[in-house]
Parts: sequence; structure tokens; C-alpha cells
Amino acid sequence: APPAADTADPMPPLKIALISDCYHPRLGGIELQVRDLGDRLAAAGHTVEVITPVPGDDVVEGRRVHRLDVPLLPFDLAYRRDTFTKIRDLVVAGGFDVAHFHSGVISPSSYGGTYEVQRAGVPTVVTSHCIWGYATPLFAQAERRWRWSSWPVVYSAVSEVAAGDIRRATADRREVLVLPNGIDEEAWAVDPLPRDPDVVTITSTMRLAPRKRPRPLIPMIAALRERTRPGTRLQVVIIGDGPQREKIAGLISRHRLDDVVTLTGTLERDQIRDWLARTDIYVAPANLESFGIAALEARCAGGPVVAKSCTGIREFVEHGREGYLCDTDAEMVVNLAHLVNHPEVREAMAIHNRTTAPACNWDDVVKRNLAAYEDAAPLPG
Repeated sequence: APPAADTADPMPPLKIALISDCYHPRLGGIELQVRDLGDRLAAAGHTVEVITPVPGDDVVEGRRVHRLDVPLLPFDLAYRRDTFTKIRDLVVAGGFDVAHFHSGVISPSSYGGTYEVQRAGVPTVVTSHCIWGYATPLFAQAERRWRWSSWPVVYSAVSEVAAGDIRRATADRREVLVLPNGIDEEAWAVDPLPRDPDVVTITSTMRLAPRKRPRPLIPMIAALRERTRPGTRLQVVIIGDGPQREKIAGLISRHRLDDVVTLTGTLERDQIRDWLARTDIYVAPANLESFGIAALEARCAGGPVVAKSCTGIREFVEHGREGYLCDTDAEMVVNLAHLVNHPEVREAMAIHNRTTAPACNWDDVVKRNLAAYEDAAPLPG
């Protein structure tokens, strides 16, 4: 007999508040994921608005953005109690069905706003976009003080690696969902451009800030140059900008890599795609990478990925298959050198990456988020 038809009622349209300490015009991993998630939820028939303390336009790419007029610390961080109550009042007055907070390690608006919104009885979901790492004991201390694990909130993270920190901070008292970042793999599927076989192009996309570890990458490139076989020339392209740009430029000169390393600054997505079409290897030096959306984009474009094994990148890169996962910087140099000096290995990985879709597609990600909203709906304030 044929299987019974699915008689479950489809989810009615929701009014969803996406709340983040950072948003446009700031650009970064969280900001772009919040924007893209909003676009995908809206395409599925839901109403989505953004709440943020970052100053800017009230409408961004057709989406309503509620800007909190509050004092800010450096990096646009809002810290006062009235910030949190303004978030609550906006959510309640706006008639939102669910409040979805997106947080980094230091996200006062998200944490304080979560406290106020869940007290008001609004279904609440929190997604951590960062590995807590060294800060995990501080969250554990906050748990002992405020018992945030007992709040009627659906807690989630963008990877199992990031979810593990939340579980440790609560001594495994709370279930933590994984709501991965989404990617449109077709948008990042690029045709490799013709290239000089004697030139190996290595690309890295990151914010030039300590957490992403751009500074340690430069001596790694210097060590890699010493391991590169004669006749092969390295071209390293670092895409992105941030507070360490001048220091990175100084390191490049100090290591005599001016003819090897190029700092492009911030690029649009189409420009990044163009570089990925010329890329032979992608490198991600961060230790505290909760997901690694830039690495996933490069993997979809065909680039073998060399990254740290302690990061969320390990959830879509298998060692020896889509790239290499390393425990130390020294291991990264060894594996980069292996790919540089063995074009047949990187070409086999590139073919696999271009022809095998990852699991983090937007259809699945939207379903996971909507399921989290359903889980949050019956929780009492």
C-alpha cells in the first residue's frame, strides 16, 4: 500500500523578530547570516523584522530594521538596562510570534534582551554563533548566579562544537539544538578559471581581528615558502578588513612577503567568487571558529580547505577528503605544503568538492529554525 499522506497542518505564517548586537551597515559572519536567514524565512511566507543597536537605515534591502537609540560602547555594543527593556517593548508592541536572538561571545543586547523578552512570555530562541572557549567558565558562573538554563528559552548554536560549550556551562542540564548557518551551494559553485600551473593561489577570507588569527598566518606563509618546491610560486590573497590591517601589512614586509601576500580589503560576494574561481587552496587559521561560513563557501567553489580540527569546520570538512584538519599551526604548514607540492592531490579534492553538495543547504536550515520556533511556542514565560 502507498504511504499515508502527510496530514500535518503546515505552519501558519509567523511574525519573527531577528535580534542581533550587530547588523548592517556592519559586515561580518553574524550580520550576513541574520540577513540571509531573514530573506529565506520571508521567502517561505513569514514576516521578518530586525532589531539591533547598530545605527543605520530603518529599511535595508526591503526589510524593516528597528534601530535602538541607546548609548554604545566600542564595537557598537549596547550595555544599559534600558536597551533590554526597549527590545522587550518592541517585541511585545510589534506582536511578534517569536524572538530569535543571535549572539556572539560578547553580546549584551542578546543576553539582556533574552531575559526581558522571555519574562514577557514571548517564545524565545537564542543561537550562539561563536565558540565560547576561554569564556565558558564565565558563562558557567553566570549560570550559577542567574540560572539562565532554567529560562523558558530554546538554546541553540551553529555547530556541535559551539553547542558543546553551552552544554558544559550548564553541566548538561539543557538540550542545545544545532541550527547551522545556511549556504546556497549553487551560488558558490564556480567554474575554475585558467591559471598558470607554476603559480599556486591560496585564499583566506576573514575579519582582520585577533579572534580570526590573521597575524599567525603570516609566519605560517613564510614557513610554507621555505617548503615550496623550486619552480613553484605562491600567491596568497587575504580578503577582509579589520583593526589589525596595519599590523598585518607590517608583518608581511618584515617577512619579505610583499611579492607573495595581497590584502584586498573588504570585497562584495561576486568579487569573492571571482577570487575563489582562481583559488587552489583555502586556509582558515582560526582556533575559535564556530562554523566557518567562508570556508564552506570556498569548499563549495572547489577549494581544498586547510583548517583547525578544533573548529566547526570539521563538520563539513573530512580530513583527507575535502581538505585537511590540523591540530597546530605547524601541522597546517605541513599540510599546506603537501597540497602546494602535489597538484594531483588538490585537483582530486577540488573535483570532489565541486561535485558533492554539503548538508548545510538553506531548505534544511529554514526547516530547523521553524522547528525551533515551534519548540519555543509552548514554553511559559
